[in-house]
Amino acid sequence: MSDFMIRFLMNNLFLSLLTVSFLGIKQLLGRVLTHRMQYSLWYCFLVLLAAPFLSLIPADFLKLPGGADFFHSSLALLPSLQEGAGARALAPEGQFSDFAVSVSRRTSSGAGRALFLLWLPGIMVMLFRVIKTQAELYRIRQSALSLQNLEVRALYGECLREMKLKKPVPVYSTAFLKSPVITGLFFPRIYVPIHLISDFNSVDMRYMLLHELQHYKHKDAFANHLMNLAGILYWFNPFVWSALKEMQNDREAACDTSVLELLGEKEYVAYGNTLISLAEKISLRPFPFTAGMSGSMKQLKRRIRSIVSYKAPSFRQKVLSAAVFAFISLLLFSFAPYLSVRAAQDEDALTTEALKNVVSVDYKEYFGDLDGSFVLYDMQEDTWYVYNRAQAERRISPDSTYKVYDALFGLEEGVIAPDASVLPWDGTAYPFAAWNSDQDLASAMENSVNWYFQSIDSRLGAGRVQDYLHKISYGNQDSSAGLSSYWLEASLKISPLEQTALLIKLYRNDFDFAPANIRAVKDAMLLSQTPDGSLYGKTGTGRVDGKDVNGWFVGYVETRGKVYCFAANIQGSDGAAGSRAAEITEDIFFRLGISYQSGSTFSGESMMRLETY
Repeated sequence: MSDFMIRFLMNNLFLSLLTVSFLGIKQLLGRVLTHRMQYSLWYCFLVLLAAPFLSLIPADFLKLPGGADFFHSSLALLPSLQEGAGARALAPEGQFSDFAVSVSRRTSSGAGRALFLLWLPGIMVMLFRVIKTQAELYRIRQSALSLQNLEVRALYGECLREMKLKKPVPVYSTAFLKSPVITGLFFPRIYVPIHLISDFNSVDMRYMLLHELQHYKHKDAFANHLMNLAGILYWFNPFVWSALKEMQNDREAACDTSVLELLGEKEYVAYGNTLISLAEKISLRPFPFTAGMSGSMKQLKRRIRSIVSYKAPSFRQKVLSAAVFAFISLLLFSFAPYLSVRAAQDEDALTTEALKNVVSVDYKEYFGDLDGSFVLYDMQEDTWYVYNRAQAERRISPDSTYKVYDALFGLEEGVIAPDASVLPWDGTAYPFAAWNSDQDLASAMENSVNWYFQSIDSRLGAGRVQDYLHKISYGNQDSSAGLSSYWLEASLKISPLEQTALLIKLYRNDFDFAPANIRAVKDAMLLSQTPDGSLYGKTGTGRVDGKDVNGWFVGYVETRGKVYCFAANIQGSDGAAGSRAAEITEDIFFRLGISYQSGSTFSGESMMRLETY
């Protein structure tokens, strides 16, 4: 929640600028838009206000193809002294250990926590006001009497027929209100003050009833609830509050024009006079969950001026208004990705729709209770085989699989060299014995030595690391969590589909890096080499609070003149380790007949046994 607050604060700065711009555009084009269209635009604004909170909803629940973390993590990542499980040996010639350290998501950002502690009391105060209002509405509801006045009942029936409403809204009389209102989302009621019934004026009463029925017809109760929810969540933002007040004004103006469309031109002045006469009796204290004919004096003056100058729009004006409405709506929605990190993070992610020759496959039986995906690319056939497309397109932390490219960056910059890759151990006691010695590229990759690759990054510097992430288009290219941890369940994200695409580029050296450096990284990735084939790969485990929640195995296989690039990922509350992802991959390879070990048989025809769905 603390990280959300940091992002929420940033979003509010952006929303404030967006609100001012929106009001300016609306003012500029107000004469072109009808009052109803002006009011409808506010629904787009309410959607933008909801965008930051999508991070609190699981991506799988929303069924988004992307759905890595909504916001960029800025957590302090503390290693624990718990050793990760070693990767299962895929061949007698080498074991590729996936030593994982645990990161903690309990260590929250102090600034974010402080913001949350400031935000929460305001919400509590606003909720108290809502509860108080609901209590007052309940009192009105309990004391109100069903409308008994025969003249008013007859007039109400005429209004229903005039508006062609088949389902009547119950009408009640009350002594606790000074102006008529409609309230209730699912069971709406119209409340008419007793003093207006006692001083019955058929013309004024007709206009009042038509106005309330327009609120009912256009479902303004739903908008009222959204507006009040926005007011609670954004209680501290004066720009949002100003916008919500303007939305209330536009709601009433839209309702007025809807009534005027039913009236003759000669009745416009009479309708305005009803507002003026009502202004002397209204209560200026608003009820948040109601929509009524009243309002502040300033609002009433604006409405009366609008009524006096009202002219029924022509067909051409309605078409132009609809076109401008569509344009502004699209413009507003174009800013949604900037308010939703989840959307922004995945808007440029690789999707299966962007690829050719994609075959969906069913490997669910291999994943058991774990969520996961598997991507296999047949380089010779130029065909992609994908299990669980939504998960395969989802960006998540790469963990130790990123070390493949980090090593390549170090080689390109000369931090290490193919024939001189040793970095000295600084004497720090690490939880794994294999880490407590000098390391070269081969040993650092085999034992997944974090400090080795962190040393490379510190020598490269944040700027060069970011440059290289951009150069090879590595996932979301975000190293903002800091050089010591950005790839460890933090800011850097990549999808299994993108992992596979990068491996293809690595294999072919589409990066245009030094061939000797590419060869050095490939040699460090080698897990098994037999007459039947060779397996190159890297595991990765995301361990959070001592639990393995994110497991990777990525690489490629060379066998009998064919090359397959692959990426397997698993997700779970625990037990989702890189070693488990490697086991799943091995089982799938066995099923497909892809051989890289002595004694196995391989048939190029076995790929035809893929089960599609």
